[in-house]
Amino acid sequence: MRTADRLTRKLTEAFSPESLNVADESHQHEGHAGARPGGQTHFRVYIVSEAFKGKTRIERHRMINAALADDLAGGVHALAIHATAPGEGGVP
Repeated sequence: MRTADRLTRKLTEAFSPESLNVADESHQHEGHAGARPGGQTHFRVYIVSEAFKGKTRIERHRMINAALADDLAGGVHALAIHATAPGEGGVP
């Protein structure tokens, strides 16, 4: 299973998002720290979920980091997070 698919599955299970986009940006980091041949190391997540309602940005990031802990400890080198509750903004 590709890393982006695994991240999508885990985030969907953890947060039942209204919208979710997991973008693999590894190609933008070739030759940089953490990059590997074949990519799948650098990701950007856009997620909208009721689970984030009333939570601070840091709390939202911690929730996502906890849900993806195994991946962050393994092959994922970088994860940019854009987490909002419904009505705060959407997924591009």
